[in-house]
Amino acid sequence: MTRRSSDESAAEWIGPLYDRFAAGLYRYAVMVLADPAAASDAVQEVFAGIIDRLPRIDDAEHYLRRAVRNECYSTLRRRRSQDRVISGSPLLEPIAECADPGTRLMIDQALRRLPAEQREVLYLKVYEGMTFQEIAAAIGEPLNTVASRYRYALEKLRTQLGASR
Repeated sequence: MTRRSSDESAAEWIGPLYDRFAAGLYRYAVMVLADPAAASDAVQEVFAGIIDRLPRIDDAEHYLRRAVRNECYSTLRRRRSQDRVISGSPLLEPIAECADPGTRLMIDQALRRLPAEQREVLYLKVYEGMTFQEIAAAIGEPLNTVASRYRYALEKLRTQLGASR
């Protein structure tokens, strides 16, 4: 989506962007940060920044995902320097009412133990359905690095979840 003219109000073009992408960007940020409150803040910062800077956006999805990713990793750097404790809110949304809460809790805890980079790749592959090539392009990392992060994440999850049974 491109900002059409300098006199066009921000609400006319940012509202549809928010409606279309905010929920997915929030889920992405939750997985990277392992903190729903910080994820909400990251998405809000990105959209507030767009209003402030009024950038020209040719590929909104790519631009917004990259901006949210940058904000998430900035938050992680600040968190490390402040030794901030992560909230206990669940990372995963329930798929169905019948989903076993105990199983969801075990998966949530295992996901939290993964490094942010591995959680990010796992989310993009599993939940967004992206290919390794698409993930590499989206996050600006080599294809082999992306594939390795995914493989390491799966190995750690198998080990953690297998040990909890």
